[in-house]
Order: sequence, then structure tokens, then C-alpha cells
Amino acid sequence: MTTGRTLVADFLRARREQVQPDEVGLPRDPHRRVPGLRREEVAELAGISAEYYVRLEQGRDHQPSDQVLAALGRALRLDDDSFSYLKRVARDSPALRAVPTLPPLVSPSVLQLLAQWSHTPAYVSDRNHDVLAANAPARALAPGYLEAGSNLLLGVFAETGPDERVDDWNVAARSLVDSLRFNGDPADPRLQEIVGTLSVRNRDFRRMWAHHDPRPQVSGVTPSHVAQLGWVEFNWQSLEVPGQRGLFLTTFFGTPGSRAAAAIAYLAATVRADATGMSAQALEVPAAAINRDIAS
Repeated sequence: MTTGRTLVADFLRARREQVQPDEVGLPRDPHRRVPGLRREEVAELAGISAEYYVRLEQGRDHQPSDQVLAALGRALRLDDDSFSYLKRVARDSPALRAVPTLPPLVSPSVLQLLAQWSHTPAYVSDRNHDVLAANAPARALAPGYLEAGSNLLLGVFAETGPDERVDDWNVAARSLVDSLRFNGDPADPRLQEIVGTLSVRNRDFRRMWAHHDPRPQVSGVTPSHVAQLGWVEFNWQSLEVPGQRGLFLTTFFGTPGSRAAAAIAYLAATVRADATGMSAQALEVPAAAINRDIAS
């Protein structure tokens, strides 16, 4: 099982290699053979002995103090998210050792909320990016992807996509990986399964996972291909579900008058059409009007 000490060691090693000497006021040696900082340089910046830091990076120390963690955070130039992650894994808390036996369940009230949001694509996922529930507009937005039972990470890394959207893909994939690092429970067999599968199959995932950049998903913009409309950039917001630790509710929206807002209205219309048996041809005129209005 992965322990807090192992996680701390891996994290410190990865982040030390990302900090450049000139970022912390050290001269850049052209003959330097290591990426980033040397171990003794981190120790000096943190005000601890080099021997003690080596024990930390080798996973041989038991629970460093808050003062030591704070000093390491400053030495490695960690932001709030990264420092929060370091403190959590350093404490080897029960949450890290707990092994859930059943997948989390979405409460009936949240399911009712999703169903009533007939004009807003929304879904619920867990800390491993498994989709647990999605409303009809969300399923229409990303068929086969925003569906209960799917996994967002596995879906993203299964995509190839057109070359012109490779930057968008990198941003989306990196956001999911960093969120998995931040929220995931290393003792969870499901997380181990996902990381193990993608580590074997995908070089890009291995590179992103090795970066050790924990970061929660809060909000952003993501492009999605909508039938008859083409690529549309949607705003999204993710909120943790109160009372259900590790579950997140994500919604998509667009500013009034934007292409995203028009596309969401179109998706809602497709859902109503499916529910009432309206023909697909009846939606071609609204779709053409959306494209024409936005273009003008």
C-alpha cells in the first residue's frame, strides 16, 4: 500500500526538480548535472540538515513537523494547493488508509436537482472522475462521455482528436490529472486501477502524473463538439456536494448572447424533441439559425 511517507518522498523529489536555482536566488552553474535544485540546497533553504532532508526524500522519516513542512513549502515555492496536499499526505491520515468497498451513492435530492435542471447540462462525479449521474442536457452535450458509469480520465486519454485542438486537449487532460492527484485517496483500489491502467497505456498520462501538481478543479472553459454546431467553448463550474465528501457537481453555462448559451438552449431543445418524439429535421432550422446569428 502507498504510505504517506512514500507520497511525501515522491512529491518532494518531483517538486525539487522543478525549481530552478535562479528562482530562489542561487547562481546557475553551467556544469550542474541535476534538474532543478540539489538536495542540500533545499535543506539549506528550509533551514534543516541535509541528512534529515535526505531521509524525507527517501521515505525514512515519520511525520515531519508543521514547522518543517512550512519551511519546505517556502523552499520549494509551493502554492496553497500544493502545500495543502503536502500536509495531507505527510499526516498519513485515516482518509488515506481507508479502503472504500462500495462506490459512493448520489443522494436522491441531488438526483432530483439534476433532473429539474432541464436547461443546464450538469453531472456528478467522484474524486476518481467516475461519472455517477448526469442529466439529459449533459448526456446530449457529450454522448458516451458524460454518462453514468463512464470515467472522464479514461475517456480523455482514449481520445486522439484533431491536431488543431491539441492545446485544448492538453489543458483538459492536465486539469483532470492534477485534480485526481489533489482529491484522490491513494489507498483506494479504484484510483490504483485508473493510474495503473493509464500508466501502462499512455505516455502523456505518465508525464502529467509524474509532475506531482495537485490542483482541484473549480472552474474553467472547455471546448466541446456539438452536433450541427461544431466546436463550442463552454464555461463550467464544479462544486463539492455538501455532506457527501468526495462528490462534485459540475455545470456548464455560457454568458447571455454567447455561442455557448445558444448551444445550451439548442441542446435543451434536442432533449425536449427526444422526449416528445419530434423529428431530427425539425431541429435543423434552429441549429442553422444559431450558427447564422453567432456568425453575424
